[in-house]
Amino acid sequence: TPSLFAGLAARDETSWCVELGDKAEKILKRHWDSFVSPDDFAWLSAIGINAVRIPIGHWLFGPDYPFHPSYGDCRHPYVEGGIDVLDKAFDLAEQNGLSVVLDLHAAPGCQNGFDNGGIQDVCEWHTREEYIAYAVEFLGRLAERYGNHPALHGIEVLNEPRWDIATEVLKRYNLAACQAIRKHCSEKIAVVFHDGFRGFRDYGGFMASPECRNVILDIHRYQCFVEDDIGLELFGHLQKVLVDWTVEATDIVSHAGMPTYVGEWSLGLDSNSMRNWGRRSFGNQHAALDDFQSTLIYRAYAAAQLACFEKYRGWFFWSYKTESTPCWSFRDCVERGWLPSHY
Repeated sequence: TPSLFAGLAARDETSWCVELGDKAEKILKRHWDSFVSPDDFAWLSAIGINAVRIPIGHWLFGPDYPFHPSYGDCRHPYVEGGIDVLDKAFDLAEQNGLSVVLDLHAAPGCQNGFDNGGIQDVCEWHTREEYIAYAVEFLGRLAERYGNHPALHGIEVLNEPRWDIATEVLKRYNLAACQAIRKHCSEKIAVVFHDGFRGFRDYGGFMASPECRNVILDIHRYQCFVEDDIGLELFGHLQKVLVDWTVEATDIVSHAGMPTYVGEWSLGLDSNSMRNWGRRSFGNQHAALDDFQSTLIYRAYAAAQLACFEKYRGWFFWSYKTESTPCWSFRDCVERGWLPSHY
């Protein structure tokens, strides 16, 4: 929702709350009350979607979280009340036959330096035991609150920890998180962990003990963030999905030793890549792609990914809805005919 950031220097939820100060509560609560409605849950159910992945920040339960210097003079900058919104989301999911995967998307100190991790260009979660311990405690509180809710399918312990955080640190955290969740949730509730941008073999034999049943590996697949992908044209993108990713899927399903979700994917592609498609595939040297060509491209890219990801236990499109980028909006992709209208 770029409109929420218009006219501000803020680039993430932390700096947004700090910059707006007392004004943040009214604006964010208005957004919470309007951006996703009961009708949205009903629409997802009507087209055959059976689960939603809901990202949350470590500040969800209110001001007992550890301090980070990015907060400045404000000890607890985040807007309170998100837990009530999440309660409503659970009830709406249950009413519409949807399951919920809760996803700790922003840990104290930020685990990846991404804007959606809470604090852009900061990755300090793994550097202080206070931050790690709070994240584990937070997951236990989530499990205690929602563990018996009929809609809860699973809890993801941490979204996209950065690639240069030591694997052993992540393993210790994931195991501690699993134990915290299992204190309140039976084995029917999945414990999900992200691969941390490394191969699944780095987790060989991990969480294989009897007390770690129903653990799921989460991988994310995009083709718009690294230079090699940005330079591809249409058939290069399709080949990467239908050959590289499909071979990888067979390998993961056969040898990972645990079920796997594609927890994030989209139809997002770099604008340079789109221009390259037009020049190389359609001979559009100067003109933009027309509607037919854009639709053809997105349908082909969508169908290829769906065919590949059906090999896994499940998938979640990132995200449900956007203001201005339809290729990242599941609803827009369906309504434009880029994605199927029923699942």
